[in-house]
Amino acid sequence: MKIITELSIEAIELLKQLIATPSLNGHEDGTASIIAQFLFTHDIIAERKNNNVWVRNKYYSTDKPTILLNSHHDTVKPNAGYSLDPYQANIKDNKLYGLGSNDAGGALVSLLATFLYFYDKENLKYNFIFAGTAEEEISGSNGIECLLKDLEPIDFAIVGEPTLMQMAVAEKGLLVLDAIAYGKSGHAAREEGENAIYNALKDIKWFRSFTFPKISKLLGPVKMTVTMINAGTQHNVIPDHCKFTVDIRCTEMYTHDEVLSIICSSISSEITPRSMRLKPSNINESHPIVQAGITLGRTMYGSPTSSDQALMPFPSLKMGPGDSARSHTADEFIFINEIEEGIKLYIQILEKIVLE
Repeated sequence: MKIITELSIEAIELLKQLIATPSLNGHEDGTASIIAQFLFTHDIIAERKNNNVWVRNKYYSTDKPTILLNSHHDTVKPNAGYSLDPYQANIKDNKLYGLGSNDAGGALVSLLATFLYFYDKENLKYNFIFAGTAEEEISGSNGIECLLKDLEPIDFAIVGEPTLMQMAVAEKGLLVLDAIAYGKSGHAAREEGENAIYNALKDIKWFRSFTFPKISKLLGPVKMTVTMINAGTQHNVIPDHCKFTVDIRCTEMYTHDEVLSIICSSISSEITPRSMRLKPSNINESHPIVQAGITLGRTMYGSPTSSDQALMPFPSLKMGPGDSARSHTADEFIFINEIEEGIKLYIQILEKIVLE
């Protein structure tokens, strides 16, 4: 379709501008302004809160259910392995290189193009809201979370992340725990004191070996990994405390409170959760948007990586152009044709539910 080709050209040009504008999490004001200006060129006045930009379709009605099209425009820091300028949009061999091109610039501009396609259509069954949001990479409180009340009510969302345009119908949540094992200080040369490191090792062994009995069909088991440890002040003093950190990837089979309860009843270390915000998410296979994807040959899977879905209290489907394996890598890129294909598939899937 000619209109999809035209939208793809505009989307790619927009992505080039976004790549050229640093947008490290917490400092996305430049890219937020670019997105708002892009909408203004289409005679659409966007709303803005912090560095989040959102807009409703022309014929928005409170009598209709609403679909949120959301992706993020913040990036991680470029890693030391880059051989190209991370802030220069280079096209070579059908690849668009640059920081944020794959995660998640390609998805963001594709969803924005999709929003434009539906923006001024009348008699749709659903409303549309597009939201380009900030602080996704750090799950910050000034990202999608601060915007939810302004967008309500939302019936379901498509979250744009690189999934090769397959459907991530479930996503693991994240629970980070800070633990402290206690002991009693003493001189290392004498048989005195109680070594907090040894006490910590007992609990670390439990984290390594324990298996939660309920297994998710799509996400597998809850996964716990001890990732940091710190103890001691000098070589000849028995440490009286040992701190360690546990990264836990949760599934929909357990609430964060249930996971925390099992852990606290099983170990002796003192546990403090950093946050209980990032919940696992899933959308039912029978949901119309999932069924529409299936009819177009899209496959379903459970995603091990987290996104802004974790902060959404409504059903959401994670789907977008690009490949998650390229995210946060040196010389990040997205294929040019992935963007056009992404726009086309987004429109086809949504047409099956908004026009029927």
